[in-house]
Amino acid sequence: MRTVRDAAFDELRRHGLTTLFANPGSTEIPLLADLPDDLRFVLALHEGSVVGAATGWAVIRDEPALVLLHTTAGLGNAVGALATARANRAPLVVLVGQQDRRHLAHEPFLTGRLDSLAGDYPVRVETPLRAQDVPGALGRAVHAARTGRGPALVIVPMNDWAEPAEDLPAPAPAVLRPADGARAESVAEVAALLTGARAPALVVGAAADSPGTWSALVALAERLGCPVWQESFGARAGFPQDHALFAGHLPADRGRLRAALAPHDLVLTIGAPVLRQYAYAEGPLVHPGTRLALVTDDPAEAHRAPVELAVLAPLADFCTRLAARVPPRAADPVPPPARPRPAPPAAGGPLRTAHVMTALAERLPADTVVVEETPSGRPDLHALLPARAPLGFLSAAMGGLGFALPAAVGARMAEPRRPVVAVLGDGSLLYQVQALWTAAHYDVGAVVVVLSNGRYAIMDRLVEKAGGKGPWPGFEDISVHGLATSLGCPAERITDHGRLLAALDAAVPTLRTRTRPLVLDVAVEPDPAFEP
Repeated sequence: MRTVRDAAFDELRRHGLTTLFANPGSTEIPLLADLPDDLRFVLALHEGSVVGAATGWAVIRDEPALVLLHTTAGLGNAVGALATARANRAPLVVLVGQQDRRHLAHEPFLTGRLDSLAGDYPVRVETPLRAQDVPGALGRAVHAARTGRGPALVIVPMNDWAEPAEDLPAPAPAVLRPADGARAESVAEVAALLTGARAPALVVGAAADSPGTWSALVALAERLGCPVWQESFGARAGFPQDHALFAGHLPADRGRLRAALAPHDLVLTIGAPVLRQYAYAEGPLVHPGTRLALVTDDPAEAHRAPVELAVLAPLADFCTRLAARVPPRAADPVPPPARPRPAPPAAGGPLRTAHVMTALAERLPADTVVVEETPSGRPDLHALLPARAPLGFLSAAMGGLGFALPAAVGARMAEPRRPVVAVLGDGSLLYQVQALWTAAHYDVGAVVVVLSNGRYAIMDRLVEKAGGKGPWPGFEDISVHGLATSLGCPAERITDHGRLLAALDAAVPTLRTRTRPLVLDVAVEPDPAFEP
């Protein structure tokens, strides 16, 4: 007898969802027992790692990844990671197990009140009304994840999988084609704004992180002769950061933001929010003489943007047409001065984050995926380790910790020959250190550089800035090297500059071919000049 489980597997195959990231429980046994050989099962030891690895996979491949979570505990543990996936525009199809449908009304053990547990972060949540609706729900979730750029949940009671696949309703479309062209009127309207501006500037963001959009934005910026800023707290790079017109990362406080954009009478944001802030401050985003416009493929981003013109369009096509339409202008922009690379530390002197970033910048191939999660080290990374290729930088747009390590694992699994290096603080590592086991068990050749200072340096600086003292202790007694090796991951402890250079010189040539992860546990001292 053909079952709902059989039909569901066929639906997943039809959409290419044959790798399953999971941390399962008893309600998923009917689905997973004797899993077909063509379906790949990837175990992570915490649901944050499950969703984080799937997010890395989905971002690198630009296609949905498949996740399996275990009722209330699994979905509850994963909510923060699902929020990050939504902010990172990562398409995920998330199967959530539920107790047996036949006694749900009595709320048996392991029943989950699941429909609203993840709040508004999923782009779609569906609990099929009957078992035979499960395959169609999976197809609908695939399309919702793609078009909504986020996690789509399907909640399945455990007995549904064994039900007969009779009278299945018509499935979701095998292929759904979104609008793929920009309207000529919209292109003309934005071109007119740029042509009429005295001193335009571009702000780019994560949604522009594709080869086609990068190429189009380079052409547009060069025709305009204008600076290109990266959005603050961006999850991905929207422009080659080694280009002469790249102006840097926008500050995330209003005073410095207004100062940075003051020379410009028009700021066109492409593929990013307008203009993302951190701590609230009084005053407008820009000076009164600066006009704001937006081009995005995200309806929610367009709806909330404080601009005079917002355009919804596919970015690569729109920017290509826009670059061809605006006339070239004579301009001689002055790029901001490059941040000088630090001198090596004196013999026996402490390593700083800038020393590590400089060493990485001098060695990493241009197409390396750098996955970042080091709040106190991010300014040094941005200044010294620019993104030079699409998908060259990946971070958590939501801001919560626990993303970088599992995302690096998923990214490397998605592209096994592309170099992947995670750069994170030891505090960040501890949120999802379990992901090292997955990397080791599945022979994932990512390199993890841990900036170990035994404290939450960003929190220390923020509380000092507020004029107080934090109640939290340091955690210098935790051994990152020991944790990594206990999880089966090779690791090196590095305490001096010479050893850092030697370790990188040994590891970097292997980045494309290595099949084992490596943790470099680098002891660093916080930079006393760091300003949060």
